Amino acid sequence: MKSIFLIRHCQAEGQAPDAQLTTLGQEQSMYLADFLNDFSIDYIVSSPYERAYRTIEPLASRRSLSIHTDIDLQERVLSQENLPDWLEKLRLTFDDLDLCYTGGESSRQAMDRGIAVLDKAIRTDAKQIAVVSHGNLISLLLKYYDEQIQFEHWQALSNPDVYQLVFDDKYQLIRMQRIWQ
Repeated sequence: MKSIFLIRHCQAEGQAPDAQLTTLGQEQSMYLADFLNDFSIDYIVSSPYERAYRTIEPLASRRSLSIHTDIDLQERVLSQENLPDWLEKLRLTFDDLDLCYTGGESSRQAMDRGIAVLDKAIRTDAKQIAVVSHGNLISLLLKYYDEQIQFEHWQALSNPDVYQLVFDDKYQLIRMQRIWQ
């Protein structure tokens, strides 16, 4: 059996790719490292965004593990245009996975790129894999495995947050649960 730990980044100063963790976010990353220390994580892959990378850095340092980055774990772009009603527009993309706004990507497109990363990671020799990304993409990855996941689940995610996905030897999901406390 293998486990993937889907981890939403800690509190950050903003949404830009280079947004730093806040002081609280830095403290959260240390607490997250303590929390994950009970698991035998042996492989880490992260969004290249600064807030995701810095979230998992304390655990990687503690375990002497490299942090592999993958652009396909980056934040989902809803639209290149300023959308004053972006929250409602985001909600609609959970109902219609192919809905796509100007310059953005649909939920299905984001989900597909994220699942490709998970598939690649699970086929490594690693048994316990940490995958660090962003709230919208994580909620879409959870939705891939459980179509009951909706907009309200995205809204309920915390910074940080951790879900554990357990797979059998044929890479079939056998359990998915939120483990962050």
